[in-house]
Amino acid sequence: MTHHYELKLTTRSTSSRDDPLAMFYWPVNGPSSFSVPFGPRLAAIGAVPRLNVDLVRLAMLVYAADRSTIREVGSTNWSSRDISLTVPVSDATSWNAVAAELCGLLAFLTGDAWSVEFKNTRPPREQVDSRLDISHPSRVVLMSGGADSALGALESRRQLDPTECHVLVSHFGLKALAPLQRRVADAATAICPGPQQLHEQTYLVRRRYQVDGSRFKSETSTRSRSLLFLALGLAYASMHAVPLWIAENGFASLNPPLAPNRRGSLSTRTTHPAFLEGLSRILGELGAHSTIFNPFSCLTKGEMFRAAADQFGYLEISGFLSGTHSCGLTGQRSKGISTTRQCGVCFGCVVRRASFASAGLTDMTEYADPAHSHELATWLNVNSVLPDMRRFVKRGIARRDLLTMSLPDDYPLEDAQGLLERGVSELRAYVL
Repeated sequence: MTHHYELKLTTRSTSSRDDPLAMFYWPVNGPSSFSVPFGPRLAAIGAVPRLNVDLVRLAMLVYAADRSTIREVGSTNWSSRDISLTVPVSDATSWNAVAAELCGLLAFLTGDAWSVEFKNTRPPREQVDSRLDISHPSRVVLMSGGADSALGALESRRQLDPTECHVLVSHFGLKALAPLQRRVADAATAICPGPQQLHEQTYLVRRRYQVDGSRFKSETSTRSRSLLFLALGLAYASMHAVPLWIAENGFASLNPPLAPNRRGSLSTRTTHPAFLEGLSRILGELGAHSTIFNPFSCLTKGEMFRAAADQFGYLEISGFLSGTHSCGLTGQRSKGISTTRQCGVCFGCVVRRASFASAGLTDMTEYADPAHSHELATWLNVNSVLPDMRRFVKRGIARRDLLTMSLPDDYPLEDAQGLLERGVSELRAYVL
């Protein structure tokens, strides 16, 4: 079954016969399918080039469709879905010429079958906000509030001249993460003072209810959310033609399979070198801004932690990283604990805990305590990756694992194997 969705940049007519759950509305004014602080021209961000505006529209629809199409899960792999999209853009001819490549990239990211058709549209005018014109940033840095992105912000500040500045871009769907992101951004300036820093936070979600009151279905996996984050970052970077940094450790970026019947660790593939290279190349063919850089692509998470500690001090970095949020699970509130309390047992949390230990740092993070309740203990046990992780580190990295990772042609297998073996060594010391 193919699920078709379309993005419309006008309000829904009361006489419309369209299936309300197959349409997403994003007008300049009026009822919207999204909670979003800007219109479909992104004028509230600034003078974003039109092709990068188009990319945000595509990413918005991909995210909304992903969120609205339920997966059937029967094993350790998420099931594949067939999803068809119609996206309004400024130059449909150019976008349709790369549609097949984009669909392949989306399939790599989410594990689904995608088809995309682009159509020309001209939304109403919007007043352009020129806030970011006060200074020319040297780069834009994605800052989710996670440990890797926090270290990306810190490393960017370290490399900046005191007269330079950068822009941190944060996206959140859980409002409780917004103050955490601000605390991390402020902490980075305290540890590495000097350069000017602008922090742009965007609350952007698909609403629970359509504009006519119909309730959307809600899939929780949403692997595509990170594409929206990238598109927003590129929108900011495109206004000044500067690089976009997306910081993640190289071990997680390669997404090694924890078990033979898994396509990966079930963490994001957004920073996988094949995905970043493919997205950058396609956008470059279009003429959109496409300069993306992962400053930690050759490091394990433990190596990142240790390098920061050597640079800024072990006590300072222990406190800084303990204030970040790496958990990949949701649903804590239903188990009687804070939504920002980290589970400690998902892939992100286990790699985080192993990295603290590997770097010799004190982990002051507050993780969920199974003793809180039987319900919480059961939930943690069901969601724990520790059994798979233990089998994975005992098995180690085989040549066949490298061949399943879809590495770019110019990525040496020896480099990938060395990086993964170092990451496995950090995990082995923690989980066994």
